[in-house]
Amino acid sequence: MKVLFIGGTGNISSASSKLAIAQGIELYHLNRGKSKTKIEGVKTILGDIEIPQTLDILEDHLWDVVVNWIAFGPKDIERDIGLFKNKTKQYIFISSASCYQTPLSYPVITESTPLCNNLWDYSHNKILAEERLIKAYREENFPMTIVRPSLTYDTVIPIAIGGFDKYNTAQRILDGKEIIVHGDGTSLWTVTHSEDFAKGFVGLLGLTQTLGHAFHITSDEVLTWNMIYKILASSLGREAKIVHIASDFICKIAPDFTGTLLADKAESVIFDNSKIKTFVPSFKATIPFAEGIKKTLKWLDDNPERKLINPETEAHIETILKTYHSL
Repeated sequence: MKVLFIGGTGNISSASSKLAIAQGIELYHLNRGKSKTKIEGVKTILGDIEIPQTLDILEDHLWDVVVNWIAFGPKDIERDIGLFKNKTKQYIFISSASCYQTPLSYPVITESTPLCNNLWDYSHNKILAEERLIKAYREENFPMTIVRPSLTYDTVIPIAIGGFDKYNTAQRILDGKEIIVHGDGTSLWTVTHSEDFAKGFVGLLGLTQTLGHAFHITSDEVLTWNMIYKILASSLGREAKIVHIASDFICKIAPDFTGTLLADKAESVIFDNSKIKTFVPSFKATIPFAEGIKKTLKWLDDNPERKLINPETEAHIETILKTYHSL
């Protein structure tokens, strides 16, 4: 099977690249060649998906599967339909579970949960991209499949404030400083290690029964946010000094958090993974957060330059705490 990943060396996609290679897939990456991540066995095509003049080399290829890991809106989809129509048997768009109805009318999410998130441009644009793909599938027989990851981690810290690709909250825990947990910390969430995500995702490659379908792929482990932060702190060898602050208060003081918090992580969600397990019967997430976060922290420790502190985020955290305590 001949597969093209547009991207392929990121937080989520690296594990999928490695598993695809391990399963004997002929995998190509289209990228600019600037990533420091090198995956043995991958064939690299140098080009920039945003610059058409660099993509002439693609004209000589036919693909079993094309996956775009870095498409964010309908313009990206329009471009890809033009590039890959009649060139691939399956096109997979990496969307986002943040597209699901916000706020939820029912906390258990299936693929039929409505898509509606007007609080975050990122999610709204992903929804518009999905709509364009569905139209292309219905009217032009474009062979699309949609995949919606939720909070998936490997090289990032999957928390709501001061984490992801930044080390702010982890460093605050190490320094014995207060950290913010939104709400009372009892809302439910799921974090998924990229190696678990890859098991479901690679199983979809070349599976033509999936054309026209959407899937989310997450762990079945459900944790409270209190548990997530406490596991992170324990993995750092510290105790978390948690301050619980309402999500709307946080976003009123620091509107930058509105997208990732009010539009995504502020309420409980539980993912029903029945569909991916039906199409990929071998899929099972086996890496609990308490194990997976240790892998992430070790990866960061192995190269301290990766421990990025965002001064603006740190200022926001301090301002929120100061304002809250003044009340």
